[in-house]
Amino acid sequence: MSTPFTIAIDGPAAAGKGTISKAVAAHFGFAHLDTGLLYRAVGAKLLLGMEPIEAAQRLTAEDLQTYGLRSPEVAQAASKVAVIAEVRAALLDFQRSFARRAGGAVLDGRDIGTVICPEAEAKLFVTASAEVRADRRFAELSAQGAAISRAQVLADVKERDARDRNRAEAPLLPADDAVEIDTSDMSIEAAIAAAIAAIEARRA
Repeated sequence: MSTPFTIAIDGPAAAGKGTISKAVAAHFGFAHLDTGLLYRAVGAKLLLGMEPIEAAQRLTAEDLQTYGLRSPEVAQAASKVAVIAEVRAALLDFQRSFARRAGGAVLDGRDIGTVICPEAEAKLFVTASAEVRADRRFAELSAQGAAISRAQVLADVKERDARDRNRAEAPLLPADDAVEIDTSDMSIEAAIAAAIAAIEARRA
């Protein structure tokens, strides 16, 4: 396929959208962009003392390879800079250009189907309960040797959810025409299969 076909996958942290997005991109042979990394990279620069709007305007592809972008501290910083309208505006063109590249693209984030690519040919909203997402994140962090309690992870998840859903700029919510996939009680294989089936239906 040489014509653009955009797949927008949104949802809260640790719902499984990243894993599903990578699998979907591999299945269809599309390019993949984890848009959250853009905000994590800006958040990492904020923690180093850089002004967030300047950090967003100067962001490079190399910044997305920075070590430590998956840390809890960077995740919280990313959520804080994501509420700044000028930061979102600075990253908008990069995301839209990627979305319409020839050969198809999968973008995952929190406002892809609603703000970044409202005309996307296929939209998914991947979610799960806060408790399930906290368990997943806690297991991931524990495997990395992080000294953090499950209670703290759950509190962080709920805090970030509230900030993402209540922000004035591009709040986290499903697009009206998005297919919702709740992964709380699904295996990753079943979730990926459901996502692929939903996208195939839109392509048909």
